[in-house]
Amino acid sequence: MNRFLCTPIQRLAAAALFTCATPGWAASPVLIEGASVAITAEDMQADSLRMPAEMRTVILQKPETVLQIASNLYARRAFAIRAEAEGLDKDPKVAAALKIARDKVLSDAMLEYQDKKNAPTDEALEGLARNVYRAKPDRFRTEEEVRVSHILFAGTVPESRKLAEQALQELKKGADFAVVAKERSADKASADKGGDLGFFAKGRMVPEFETAAAAMQKPGELSGIVETKFGYHIIKFNERKPSRIKTFEEAKSDLMKEIRLGLTQDARSAEAQKMQEGAKVNQEAVNAFAASYKPAQ
Repeated sequence: MNRFLCTPIQRLAAAALFTCATPGWAASPVLIEGASVAITAEDMQADSLRMPAEMRTVILQKPETVLQIASNLYARRAFAIRAEAEGLDKDPKVAAALKIARDKVLSDAMLEYQDKKNAPTDEALEGLARNVYRAKPDRFRTEEEVRVSHILFAGTVPESRKLAEQALQELKKGADFAVVAKERSADKASADKGGDLGFFAKGRMVPEFETAAAAMQKPGELSGIVETKFGYHIIKFNERKPSRIKTFEEAKSDLMKEIRLGLTQDARSAEAQKMQEGAKVNQEAVNAFAASYKPAQ
């Protein structure tokens, strides 16, 4: 980072944040710079912490998006430098806002540091997960699922029903269901897969469709014409997965994530309570502040 371009507040915040930053952050090449402002890869990485972790790779792999974000950061930093030149950082409200921003960066860094410090090992997590699994196995019971294919004739007008009836007669005479679905189904998403909707549990489809699918038993069995708000359907039954309890190996990954999150939240709450011990509330000041925001009568 070009430290000479940063304000004291920025240097303090950056130092605290990058102490706990993701390992492997390299020396920062400059992405965009002007006479007195530069935005580096390190700046971009710091800004990316505001994004959900799972979105960072999706967003930051696109050069045009990186350039847009870097340009926004450049403009913001240029404005900040001008604000300091105008002495705006000495304004009490601005100074208070800067202090709050610094507090947030440092407290977030401290929370991340504590999370890593207090994180249980994978072995410990797996042991806890096994205990939860053994104590409440019904928690991991899956619902019955069915897999069907369908052909949809959109709209509940007589013409749509007539087309559905014609197709049903062809299917009963041996026409290939997948071919008819690809050629005629109004549900284009499933039509490309021969009408296959994959597995679904109760509550995923409209009631009329679910009732018809649940009544079918034999692979290859065809329904009659099923009317829903979307139109007329012909359903072919493929297979059924009965309700069962997931094995520990199937449940382990999600269960370990759940336990890790719970332990992290508990540790944070405990630390927050500890930090607030001994704090004294000035209720009179609290009331006066709240009263200042009440609308005038």
